[in-house]
Amino acid sequence: MSGVILVSGGAGYIGSHTVLTLRERGREVLVLDDLSEGHEAALLGAPLARGSMLDRDFVRGVFADHDISAVFHFAARCYVGESVQNPGLYYRHNVLGTLNLLDALVEQGVKRFVLSSTCATYGEPARIPITEDLPQDPINPYGATKLVDEWMLRDFHRAHGLESVALRYFNAAGADPGGRIGEDHEPETHLIPLVIHAAMGKRDRLTVFGDDYDTPDGTCIRDYVHVTDLAEAHVLALEAMERAPGTIGVSAYNLGNEAGTSVLEVIRAVEEVTGLKVPYTVGARRAGDPPRLVGSSARVREALGWKPRFGDIRTIVETAWRWHRDHPEGFRS
Repeated sequence: MSGVILVSGGAGYIGSHTVLTLRERGREVLVLDDLSEGHEAALLGAPLARGSMLDRDFVRGVFADHDISAVFHFAARCYVGESVQNPGLYYRHNVLGTLNLLDALVEQGVKRFVLSSTCATYGEPARIPITEDLPQDPINPYGATKLVDEWMLRDFHRAHGLESVALRYFNAAGADPGGRIGEDHEPETHLIPLVIHAAMGKRDRLTVFGDDYDTPDGTCIRDYVHVTDLAEAHVLALEAMERAPGTIGVSAYNLGNEAGTSVLEVIRAVEEVTGLKVPYTVGARRAGDPPRLVGSSARVREALGWKPRFGDIRTIVETAWRWHRDHPEGFRS
């Protein structure tokens, strides 16, 4: 297909893996990123328009200067705790930034949009596994802002014919199987890199927040999805819109492995893969941590033909370990 695919937040963790997947498919990509949290090195030479989505004129200029055919939107603030402490920051970046992007694409007649959304829009689900028909009732500003983004997509479809797919992730994990790019956050909050850092001695020890949950080993269970599988889902969503223009409308899908892994199981997987001991202590539960979060991906499997290629936790950990072992200082390495 002709035209440039604009990837906002494409220098970030999931965005950069999606840029890599697109380029491997022979697609022309332009990354929009202010590099406040992303890494230019993660782009592996992909073109970058450096600037903020909060700068309305900058965003409009990017669209005016390029033949953009579709948008993948990753750029967002995504820390739950930070969103509770500073909700205004999240509404500015995650809502106003998205609105600037949507206004610009309408001006240029762009009709395809893929949103990086989140399972946080469901809040505390009434049942497990989480399916798309459950009420969306977020319990923190991060989830609320992503839900507002989904509402905007619905309204822009009605008003302007914008087709969109919102992909609601569970826990992104792992790294490019080829070892070219990986996960590098500051501060790091994701469990698997934290466990690996503890095994490497980069932190004194890991804190396991609670071991008295109603789960088989007492620790929280989460649904880990390989980042390359997430990237593949984005590309499949775009290809579905390209194959049958005007038929997708406004769609939303969960992206999960449909299999939960506990904190202690992640620790054991890291120890098995690395051959290193993971020092950890058990702390108190964190407020708001549900015992189990696992998603159903039945709808996306049927609609887009998506199937995780790196589904088991050991494979996910192996790719993450390879990246962290070879890049002990992240992209600074």
